[in-house]
Amino acid sequence: MLRTTLTASVVVAALLAPATARAQQEEPDIPRLTDRHGRVLTLRGWNVEDKANRGDKALSAITERHFRDMRAQGFDFARLLVFWDDLEPRPGQYSEAYLRRIERILDWARRYDVKVLIDAHQDVFGPAFGHRGIPRWATRTDGLPFTPHPDDWFAEYFEPAVQRAFSHLYDDPDLRRAQADAWRVLAARFANHPAVIGYDLVNEPMGELKDGEDLPTAASRIEREQLTPMYNRLADAVRSADRDAWVFVEPTPIVGEGVPTGLGRVDDPKVVYAPHFYNTAMEAGADYDPGAGWIEAYERAVVEYPKRYKVPVVVGEWGPLNNSLPNMRRFYGDAMASLARYTSGWAGYVWCYGGGYCAVDGTGAFRANKELTAQPYAASVAGTVRSASYDPATGRYRLAYRAASHGPRLTELSLPPGDWRVRADATVLRREPGRAWVVAAPGREVVVTAERVQGPGQRPVDGGS
Repeated sequence: MLRTTLTASVVVAALLAPATARAQQEEPDIPRLTDRHGRVLTLRGWNVEDKANRGDKALSAITERHFRDMRAQGFDFARLLVFWDDLEPRPGQYSEAYLRRIERILDWARRYDVKVLIDAHQDVFGPAFGHRGIPRWATRTDGLPFTPHPDDWFAEYFEPAVQRAFSHLYDDPDLRRAQADAWRVLAARFANHPAVIGYDLVNEPMGELKDGEDLPTAASRIEREQLTPMYNRLADAVRSADRDAWVFVEPTPIVGEGVPTGLGRVDDPKVVYAPHFYNTAMEAGADYDPGAGWIEAYERAVVEYPKRYKVPVVVGEWGPLNNSLPNMRRFYGDAMASLARYTSGWAGYVWCYGGGYCAVDGTGAFRANKELTAQPYAASVAGTVRSASYDPATGRYRLAYRAASHGPRLTELSLPPGDWRVRADATVLRREPGRAWVVAAPGREVVVTAERVQGPGQRPVDGGS
């Protein structure tokens, strides 16, 4: 093993030259996400949000600390929630102040080298129903009733007024244009921002059930007949301003129950399939049941779309509300292993400082079992990935790849806090905590290992799988 430690940042910069050949993975069933240089990417991070504040205080709950703390724990990815109702409070009038706040957040992300996915978020359609997302002026209910469900907000999606509002959004020509125009504004403003990796076109879209339809049948029809053309329209809108970023498309949340999506092809060269990974019982407060086979059923269902249409997968949200139940340590071990098999990354829900879904408490310490999400991974690989694995029982990460014959030569590892020993049959560069780079000769087969250095009384974190 050859291990060389260097600190010259000029060496790192010189090795980030534009690619002349695109990196590929060995097994092409599900393509991997890549950057503009052709390096194979793995994204791991968290959602970042401010649902409470709007208007003049919109996004004020998101601070520079979010990005500093995420990066310090080894995460390089943030899914940033933005709301159409704040962007365009009146038809055709876009808030410059809101765009500046988004830009300030992106600048923080750039400072800490965190990639950002801009997510057009909606919950239960929007403000007309007491939530955030689609503006009131774009909400049409035909006078149908709406009854709040304060103890089960997701049930509000099935209220007649909410379902009809989705139908109008998908079908009315003027609302189609307005939604596309909003995306043109966002893409035009942030197309050249170095922190932006892509755009999540609509969060957790839903729709209107027809008489006699069960939920899986309705979800498949909505995805096929309404979401697919909507995503094609919105992708075109984004491409009018940004030719480089990825566009992320979501199925309905019904996929979380192991139901394959009915989405069709989105005719764009840089599409990412971005399902969410939630279980109904666990969302209602139940403990994880390893014998129920939910994770296995979800994985079987969710890989069908990316295999058929040859697009990468990034899970946009996941993580249960109550992480302290007896089986949750087992859940995180099983979930992390599953996600590593088929995704190019994920964003947990949610990086905030407190209780509930928050990843960390007020002091910045991980809440129960959430520390199991902080693992070593290859943030970018300059070549063809042969295999990548992490054993939480031993604290050992292993990456095997074939170095690209052309283009960038720099492969980056992201490491959680602690003392890590990185070895490779190539040159290893260490110039800051939490990161390591490997430089290999073109075409070389490379094996990289990262092992946590054990001090007195220390032991690896056991994922419980």
